[in-house]
Amino acid sequence: MFRSSVCKIAISGLLCTFGSGFAQTLEKMTWFNEPAQWEIKNSTLSMFVTPQSDYWRISHYGFTVDDAPFYYGTYGGEFEAKVKITGQYKARFDQMGLMLRIDKENYIKAGIEFVDGKYNLSTVVTHHTSDWSVIALDKIPPAVWIKVVRRLDAVEIFYSFDDRTYTMMRNAYLQDNTPVMVGLMAACPDGQGFKALFENFTVQHLPDQRRLQWLKDHK
Repeated sequence: MFRSSVCKIAISGLLCTFGSGFAQTLEKMTWFNEPAQWEIKNSTLSMFVTPQSDYWRISHYGFTVDDAPFYYGTYGGEFEAKVKITGQYKARFDQMGLMLRIDKENYIKAGIEFVDGKYNLSTVVTHHTSDWSVIALDKIPPAVWIKVVRRLDAVEIFYSFDDRTYTMMRNAYLQDNTPVMVGLMAACPDGQGFKALFENFTVQHLPDQRRLQWLKDHK
């Protein structure tokens, strides 16, 4: 693994597409809680997830934590984000996936969470307090794709095992007309860290639905 000072070197081809004609390199994204070890190579971000780290607020457990690695860009309006995730999960609650974050009290994280020896499709939605929903998987998939679509004040969350057929796993509220940090999150609440790979992260701008409707109504 390379430290961040090495990874700031420009690597061609590591593009995160945003809209038509605009691309953002992974190197230009920003760390929140940067892990000690990470690397960007061949359109892939790999990291060794910080031990004893997580995102959670208050409910059920009675504590608040906001200290897990999150690598993000900031986007306004409506968009679709997608990433392929692969993790060497070891300990209870090891997790990784996409995160949308307005601030410490308003965020959504979705991906895979390893609980009691099983893989779960997991979503945590936080608006002051956190909730948690899971879909248990019968077998371990080689990889998982997570996709989120932000439309107006809602975020639709999907998963796929082949990047072709996507199934919805959650629809959640998120304040619209507000810039959102969008990116790659991994956490290790109970363990001593694990290796996480994020491949081909993209964010695609979607035209604003209200504006399109207004244009349609005012032709």
